[in-house]
Amino acid sequence: MKSQRTRLDAATEHLDPPVAVVDLDAFDRNAADLARRADGRPIRVASKSVRCRFLVERVLRTPGFEGVMSYALREALWLNREWAGTDLADTDILVAYPTADRAALRELAADEQARERISIIVDSVGQLDFIDATLDADHAEIRVCLELDVSWRPLGSRVVHVGPYRSPVFTPKQAADLAVDVSKRPGFRLVGVMGYEGQIAGLGDTPAGNPLLGVIRRWMQGRSAQELVRRRGTAVRAVTAVQELEFVNGGGTGSIEVTRGDSSVTEIAAGSGLIGPTLFDNYSRFTPQPAVLFAVPVVRKPGPGLATLLGGGYLASGPANSARLPRPYLPEGLKLLSMEGAGEVQTPVSGPAADLLQVGDRVWMRHAKAGELAERFSEYHVLDGDKLTMTVPTYRGEDKSFG
Repeated sequence: MKSQRTRLDAATEHLDPPVAVVDLDAFDRNAADLARRADGRPIRVASKSVRCRFLVERVLRTPGFEGVMSYALREALWLNREWAGTDLADTDILVAYPTADRAALRELAADEQARERISIIVDSVGQLDFIDATLDADHAEIRVCLELDVSWRPLGSRVVHVGPYRSPVFTPKQAADLAVDVSKRPGFRLVGVMGYEGQIAGLGDTPAGNPLLGVIRRWMQGRSAQELVRRRGTAVRAVTAVQELEFVNGGGTGSIEVTRGDSSVTEIAAGSGLIGPTLFDNYSRFTPQPAVLFAVPVVRKPGPGLATLLGGGYLASGPANSARLPRPYLPEGLKLLSMEGAGEVQTPVSGPAADLLQVGDRVWMRHAKAGELAERFSEYHVLDGDKLTMTVPTYRGEDKSFG
């Protein structure tokens, strides 16, 4: 049986790096594992973690996956146009972040078919005011989804806030009040509630080399989950008393088990688990396989135990720390230098394997966040078994950038 490195090198030997590859076997196994973990709850695909239409479409055609969680209204409009007349034409798209894109709002309002399939997030009356000011006073009905802040506040205030700073809507009463405001406004229809529990979904509970931090995280996540199930259920009931909902979305790749146990949630969001980036290595509940990798060439041998790669500094967004750096993957036994990290034009690596590398050899790397590699590469080469069978564009390759 071929080693993974031999398989990757042999399949791409005709290509000059840097090159990015999607391993379909790993991608499909990751998709199947997400569906297994969801245990019958439909999964809405988080497109920001994929950013390649071929892969989004592939997983939408996989049992257990329904709908897309888009990250920009302009993206949602583009996907809706591309899928018109196909088997994905009826795909429901939720834009998971508020929009201030006036041109995209006007396009949505003018497109009846898009308005039937696209919903946008709101968490304040100010956003409704912005939409009204952008469109005509009697604009066509826009589907909206209320976002609930599902962070953990153990002291009941913002003094202690564990989780992403997102919506200002935290209490069931605030959710119900906003639902009333939406229901009274002509031109809007409330169709859903969404909440992203990033303090559970986005934090690995077994961080490498730090068992004490793992204990603290598991303690925090357990208590956060207990509080969240109670509060979200109450909020959903309060909103439903105002307006019957089509969906309640929750979760993320890292919290599927917690979210599926919440009876108020009708669907789960996930995307990173399809790709398997390094930030998702340290979870006790699942282990995604690296499905998207990139290779950069060795161009220098500056000394014993060292090799220098061309480029490779594809840093992930978020807090500026080493966890956001790409990581050498194959051959095994390589690591970044703490004083240089991964660079814009060169990346030195060290370790026993470096002595075996020659100029022209390739080093396979893994990136930290799932979708952001697609902002660096215009295309992914598709590895099916041991052979590259096609080349597909990323969003960048389709000349699309949505922020």
